[in-house]
Formats: sequence, C-alpha cells, structure tokens
Amino acid sequence: MSKNYSRIYITWFGIMLSLASCNIPKITEKAALTADLPVDYVGKTDSSNMARVQWKDYFTDQQLRNLIDSALSHNQELNIMLQEINMSGNEIRARKGEYLPFVGAKLGGGAEKRSEYTTLGATERRIDIIDGKENPDPMPDIGVSVFANWEIDIWNKLHNAAKEAQLEYLSTIEGKNFMLTNLVAEIANLYYELLALDQEKLLVEQNLKLQSDALELVKLQKIATRVTELAVKKFQAEVLKTQSLRYKIDQQIVETENKLNYLVGQYPQHILRDQNGLNPALLPTVHEGLPAQLLDNRPDVRKAELLMAAAKLDVKVAKARFYPALGISANLGYQAFNPAYLLKTPQSLIYSITGDLIAPLVNKRAIEAEYLNANAKQIQTVYSYEQTLLNAYVEVANQLAKLKNMSQVTDLGTKQVDTLTESVQISYDLFNSAHADYMEVLMTQRDAIEAKFELIESQKSQFNAAVNLYKSLGGGWH
Repeated sequence: MSKNYSRIYITWFGIMLSLASCNIPKITEKAALTADLPVDYVGKTDSSNMARVQWKDYFTDQQLRNLIDSALSHNQELNIMLQEINMSGNEIRARKGEYLPFVGAKLGGGAEKRSEYTTLGATERRIDIIDGKENPDPMPDIGVSVFANWEIDIWNKLHNAAKEAQLEYLSTIEGKNFMLTNLVAEIANLYYELLALDQEKLLVEQNLKLQSDALELVKLQKIATRVTELAVKKFQAEVLKTQSLRYKIDQQIVETENKLNYLVGQYPQHILRDQNGLNPALLPTVHEGLPAQLLDNRPDVRKAELLMAAAKLDVKVAKARFYPALGISANLGYQAFNPAYLLKTPQSLIYSITGDLIAPLVNKRAIEAEYLNANAKQIQTVYSYEQTLLNAYVEVANQLAKLKNMSQVTDLGTKQVDTLTESVQISYDLFNSAHADYMEVLMTQRDAIEAKFELIESQKSQFNAAVNLYKSLGGGWH
C-alpha cells in the first residue's frame, strides 16, 4: 500500500513539475570580455605595482598623514558606508534563516458561545465525561503548542539567494574600499593645493614688495621730470592689482582648508601643513605594474565582478520560482476547555504534520517578469563590469601621460622663470639708465609673475598626477 502511495506521489510530482516548468522563457546569459585588456600601458612593461604600497608609506608628509588618519575615523560619509555594510551582513543572516526550519511556541486561550440548535452547539452541551457535570457555557479553549514550518530547498533557490546576499555583502566592502581610495586621494590633492596656494601667496607678497619699491622709484623719477604722472599711475594700478590678488588667494586658502576640514569631519580650523611648499624631489617613484593587476587591485573592478556573480545567482533564484515548492509544517501541544485537563496525556495531546507541494500553473506573468528582469540585470552587470575595467585602464593611462608631460612642463617652466627673473632686473637697470620706458618694466614684471604662477601650477599638477595615478591603480585603501 505504501508503495502505491509513493508511486502516486511521485507521479503527481512529475506532473506538477512538467506543467510548472513548461513555457519558461529562454534567456541568454552574457559573459564578461576581459581578453581584450591590453597587456601593458603604452608599451611599458613593469610588473612592480605601487598600488599595494600602504598610503602611510606612499605619502611621506607627516601633516598629510595625520589628516588622512583622522578622516578614516571621523569622515561621516565613510561611517555611513560602514553602517550599510552592517545592514548587508544582516541580510545574509536573514537569507540563511529562510532555508532553515522556523520553530516557535504558541500559548493561547479564548471562549466562544455557540447556538444550542446547531450540531457543534448541541455537542458542546453534553455532559463532562470526567466530572459528570454539564460543560461550561460559553466554552473556553486553552492551548499550548510548539510549531515548525520548513520549506525544503529542492532547487537550491534559498541557498542561491543566501550566496547572492554574501556576494552583495562582499561588494559593499569593496565599495567601502573604493570610497577609501577616493577619500585618501581627495585629501592629498586638497593638501597639495593648499601648499601651492601658500607658495602663490608668498610669491604675491614678494612681488608686492618689489612693485612698491618700483613705485617709489618712479615717484622720484617724476620729481626729477624723467617720467610723467602716467607712469606713476600705471605702477600704482599694478600694486593695487597685486594687493587684490593676495586677498583672492586668501579666500581660496580658506575654502580649501574648509574642504579638508569637512572631509576630516571637523569644524573649520587652521590646517597644519609643510611650509616648504611643493618640492618635486618628494614625488614618489612610479611603478604602474600591468593592466591585468587592475582586476585584483581596483576595488571598483572587484565590486563590479562580485555584483556580476550575484546577478547570475539571482537568475537561478528567479528560475527556481517556476518549479514546485515543498513545504512541511508540524504542530505539537496540548489543548483543552478546562485548565485542569490541559496537560492530561494523551487525552489533551494534539499533533499534526502536513506537507504542501505548490507550483504555479496559470497566470505566471509576475514570475516571468521577475525572471526576465533578473536576466536583464545580469547582462547589465556584465556591461557595467566591462565599463568599470575600461575606465580603470583609461584613468591609469591618462595619469601616466600627465605625470610625464607635467614633468617636462615643470622643467621648461623653471628655465622660463629663471630667464624672466633676469629680464626683470635688466629692465630695471635699463629703466634707471633711461634706455627703457616704464611699460617695458611693467610688461616684464607681469610676464615673470605669470611664469612663476604657471610653474607652481605645473608642480601641483605633478603631485596631483602622482596621487591620481596611485588612486587609479587601486592604492589608498590598505
């Protein structure tokens, strides 16, 4: 007899499986293309990679180190991200709990008055079989039981969902690492911008003194009738322009300091920094490594890879919803209308066990839509991964070129500044000997100042390129 029942169950299971699985939409999963990744950066092959260097070793300025260290503890955006990681970890627990039996306890009681002229009402009016008394009216109902519900994970739907949650959790960690990389780079770039502004302010103050001295000289020459009032006004205007520039730089310093304070998580205050300015000799040695190392070093690339794997599992989870789901529920306890009888065994004992096999047969549009969306998301994550990897390579290539070109610009700018500095002194000598007019002196001064500002900017660009290359390679989160 049991064999016959088993055959019946298996037959029905096969029928439900075939009906549920028919007409499942066909999909095409897309694999990521990484074979096209170049083997080197513009013909350079260097297996050593500075991305693995810790930021404390990459940045040698102690004041900069202190800022980064403080930001890693107090930056609000980073702390928000850490809470998202905690929430993602809790999601793993929830998913794992879904494929384990749920066991609970229940204690309940109540009373109900039924009509005496109904079958149940007449039955309840019978004499208590134990005490020989009439049953109470209304009839109480007291019960205590333990129950369990369990969905048997036949198609690994629940296990795949738990694995998907784990991958998404790991992706949030990589997202946090990518945020660390960007945070470290942003702080370093702002710090070097402050150093450049300090140099520009010092340059303006030095130039202001020279222009003030030149103004006094022109005033004396006007008294001696060697120049006109126009020359005096021109020099005065130049001094006023330089004074105005100094206040603009002061404002830029305040704003840059406050940007740093915000990233560090503190209210506006003075930022301690190196007073020696931007020294090209302190630029770190560049080791860009190989493009294939981006797959391991870039947190955003690893995050995209994890999300791609999670999306594949999501497709499997969505597909499993087309198949029958087997659920088991059980209940064990005591129930009686009189508390005195509640724990009498076996009279008050109750128990049950049921199994349900549920499969979608008609109107499966919602399941099909979820399945197709999961497939579209999987293809989307592949494109996102390829885009992230492409962007990573382009960023490295750009910063390598910038570092090289800015080095040339700085070398040429230094020579230009030296030449124009000599020209300023020559113009003064010629002006004093009446071999040059005041306009030649003014124009030479302007050219020298602009060249010095451009030199500071090119030096800052060198440092920025070194920082951004470090970030582009995936450094800064260790």
